[in-house]
Amino acid sequence: MSLNINLQEFKIGKHEREKLHGHKSFLIWFTGLSGSGKSTLANLVEIELNAKGISTYVLDGDNIRNGINKDLNFSSNDRSENIRRIGEICQLMLDAGTLTIATFISPFKIDRTIVRDKVGSDNFFEIYVNTSLEECEKRDVKGLYQKARAGEINNMTGISSSYEAPTNPNLEIFTEVQTVEESVKTIIALLEKKIKLDE
Repeated sequence: MSLNINLQEFKIGKHEREKLHGHKSFLIWFTGLSGSGKSTLANLVEIELNAKGISTYVLDGDNIRNGINKDLNFSSNDRSENIRRIGEICQLMLDAGTLTIATFISPFKIDRTIVRDKVGSDNFFEIYVNTSLEECEKRDVKGLYQKARAGEINNMTGISSSYEAPTNPNLEIFTEVQTVEESVKTIIALLEKKIKLDE
């Protein structure tokens, strides 16, 4: 089947779309345990960027699993497929000239590396939301840890499934010692220069 597929080239590309938006497209990848604060930070970062006239879109784990990835479960293979598909979506979003914010547990290093390689390391900004398992369980905003401890959920990251923390993220946020406001300010300050179009 693949022998009969030919990529169609179009005259309007990423560069032209970035010029139209007035900024570079870029992928901000939030990773961390469930309850670490990824979605909260992503939401506030998008609000700040939107106020600065930046075209953004947030891809969130639960939202994606309610749609394009609703056929996947939480086995290791399906987790990897989940992230692979998201990487493909991110590539399309970047090609469209949109600053894309992805917030996914993405527990396996290899899967995050595949996404980085897909979009290009220059277009990938990894933020590790470093919150201890104990704190995430204390927050338990979705009630998932309680269910996992009771044996009602299998393959829960941090409990019955491993989380491989980034060893060299672009930015590490410690939510137990940094306020949300401080974290957002740090993220925005680092991103502003990266997304500015070259004169």
